[in-house]
Amino acid sequence: MNTLLSSFPVLQQAPAGTGSMMSTIVMFGLIFVIFYFLIIRPQNKKQKELQKMLAGVKKGDKVVTIGGIHGVVHAVKEGGTVVVKVDDACKLEFSKSAIATVLNRDSAPESADKSGAEKGEESAK
Repeated sequence: MNTLLSSFPVLQQAPAGTGSMMSTIVMFGLIFVIFYFLIIRPQNKKQKELQKMLAGVKKGDKVVTIGGIHGVVHAVKEGGTVVVKVDDACKLEFSKSAIATVLNRDSAPESADKSGAEKGEESAK
């Protein structure tokens, strides 16, 4: 009978190795921790920032949609939709989740005003 079992290595009794079992568990734990800090946590952080950005959308904000359409928010409606003014005669209604980036209306004019004010000061000197 022993010769029959020795010919099939699968049927042989596995050596008792609790050390190898413990190292396997530690390795899986280590892999989970690495995945958490490299993949799961940054994704959750990015998702929270996106939700915060979409919640703060207001009339007059410059936005870019996930389709690449640039426009200015004309109205924010209940139900999670936004009316984006693309041109003088063209207004499109999008879901808030279709907004990829919000470019605040305050950021662009301030930088232009500051550069103009600095040029005026330099010319006065």
